[in-house]
Amino acid sequence: MAAALLANVLYSTGFVLEKRALGRMPEVTVRQPVRLLRLVVGSPLWIGGSLALASGFGAQLAVYRTLPIAAAQGIFVSGLVLLVLLSTRLLGEETSGRERYALGAILVALLMVVLSLKEGSDHVSRNAPYPLVLLVCVPSLAAGVWLYRRTERRAAHGLPTTGVEYGVAVGLLYGVSSLAIKGVSSCLTTSDVGGAIVGLLRSPYPYLLLFTGAFGLVMSQAALQRCRASLIVPVCTTVTSLFTAVLGTLAFGEALPHDPLRLALRIAGTLLAVTVLLAMPKHDDAPRPPAEAKELTPP
Repeated sequence: MAAALLANVLYSTGFVLEKRALGRMPEVTVRQPVRLLRLVVGSPLWIGGSLALASGFGAQLAVYRTLPIAAAQGIFVSGLVLLVLLSTRLLGEETSGRERYALGAILVALLMVVLSLKEGSDHVSRNAPYPLVLLVCVPSLAAGVWLYRRTERRAAHGLPTTGVEYGVAVGLLYGVSSLAIKGVSSCLTTSDVGGAIVGLLRSPYPYLLLFTGAFGLVMSQAALQRCRASLIVPVCTTVTSLFTAVLGTLAFGEALPHDPLRLALRIAGTLLAVTVLLAMPKHDDAPRPPAEAKELTPP
């Protein structure tokens, strides 16, 4: 639980810092990845955000070693609350009354998932058949990249776009990344470090992480610059949570709680969190903060 909540804090802080840094940069695009990387690496604020996200990755490894996938996703979605609060304070992004009610419902969902946990009674799977993992992940990666390119082409032709398309595309990549993190956590061991490294390199997980890391970095930065963080991240979180909770649970063969009350809390809490995220406004109709006045210099 502590690691999951820490991961929420680190991920939310990282996204907000990166969004703030991107707001100070020229427009970036996936069609110029080298220029994008040069711009972001030159920003100390962006580097701070990326370090926070990397630390969240480490905390997520610990979570997947101790909690079932479905329970972990129910806790991870609670990070949206902190994300919206930080976006309001640090980015000047205004939230509607509907969004604030949604945050309260997500906290209730988090409490339900937490109450469904019982130490020592939940089965945490350590491995999954590699062909099944690839069968789940490869089509999802292809779908995410295709949807993102389609959205970029629409934007290039002046057609209206929202954060939904970007969020779904990046969410698919992050869903695959989440499964890869789960796989890496299952390969880690302190008893035979050499054997663990060899086993990890023979698995598809590090290569899935490399792919999602490279493409996810470029795609997410361009999307964050175009949309509100408090708009695109909820959509991305919804897709990632659904993907990981449903397909991850099936791929790794983790069973739900047998106790009827805990099972009801687990399912209801996860469904409530996902339903609330899906019901949140998806169009970026919140007023943008006024642009900073430029200092005038005499001719």
